[in-house]
Amino acid sequence: MEPYDLIIVGAGPAGSTLAKALEDSGKRTLLIDKQDFPRDKTCAGWVTPAVIETLGIDLAEYGKGRTLQPIRRFRIGMMGQQAVENDHGSVVSYGIRRCEFDDYLLARTNTPKQLGTPVKNIIRKDGNWLINDTWCAPLLVGAGGHFCPVARLIGDGPGSHETVVAAKEIEFEMTHDQANACEARGDTPELWFCKDLKGYAWVFRKGNYLNIGLGREDNHKLTEHLQDFVETMKASGRIPAELPGRFKGHAYLLYDHAGRALVDDGLILIGDAAGLAYTQSGEGIRPAIESALLAADVIKQAPGFSASSLQAYGDAITERFGHRGSVNKEGFQVPDWIRMPLASTLMRSHWFTRKVVTERWFLHQEVPALVANS
Repeated sequence: MEPYDLIIVGAGPAGSTLAKALEDSGKRTLLIDKQDFPRDKTCAGWVTPAVIETLGIDLAEYGKGRTLQPIRRFRIGMMGQQAVENDHGSVVSYGIRRCEFDDYLLARTNTPKQLGTPVKNIIRKDGNWLINDTWCAPLLVGAGGHFCPVARLIGDGPGSHETVVAAKEIEFEMTHDQANACEARGDTPELWFCKDLKGYAWVFRKGNYLNIGLGREDNHKLTEHLQDFVETMKASGRIPAELPGRFKGHAYLLYDHAGRALVDDGLILIGDAAGLAYTQSGEGIRPAIESALLAADVIKQAPGFSASSLQAYGDAITERFGHRGSVNKEGFQVPDWIRMPLASTLMRSHWFTRKVVTERWFLHQEVPALVANS
């Protein structure tokens, strides 16, 4: 049996960021993930300058041999209407491929790793958590996404079965002919809101790679909405007529509606395992990175790993992201004050789509980057 001070389950951006942040803390840390890296990860895949700054990524270095698509414009519309295109005048985000991005972040940490290792059992024994009868630690950190096994230990919070966003998407490298014919531009992601405002779809080109997807609250209608969207995009030339493979699904909780507790005795949840995705956009990368850094600060200073000792992390999350709204509150992408037919009008407005939808909901430009404490 190998003892550690903490074990992080999940080696995506949240887990790898936490591991790196703890490298000089003296904490013996183990990072476990069920998959080997690099691995496919279902995600539209863009990161804001705030994420780049927080992680200290050298863009020139990262761009060598990896996809790094500068984004200067957004094309936004409501399905069935003409889209509005806004030019932001400078680079406001970067398109990445998660298989490359996550592998890059993981490679930056020297923390011991057990990859390709599914968590088969977790047992509480003598104040420690024992994983797979092999590794033990007094603290477990859940960083394994919505279905993280550590999150199951804390249990579902009230209303946690409401507003679970289900999404399907596909990412593939276009052929030469497809790339030439594709109307979607690399520097201009397209966002298309569903008419009932319960989700949105996207077309996002990154060089010769194309990512297409749709996320909604109601899973039972997801396939129907996706098929309608794909056919519309094909007919307009926005995407190729022939798509390879099948769309992959994933799920996550929106911050304002999640009911999961963030801590318990010897347990912390970060990233999507904690249900931190931004309520208006569903983006999870920035909240994952920031939650990892906030958790690192608490882990370094906590006198122990009881729920009360770790509650400082929950307080820090609330201070950073705000108080969670009512778990019974409806609405995925838009606040209550935006409802039909007002939404239809607003989505035709250059000012609204730029200042509210893009800069506030998707880019969070009003929120300064979180700088890691040394």
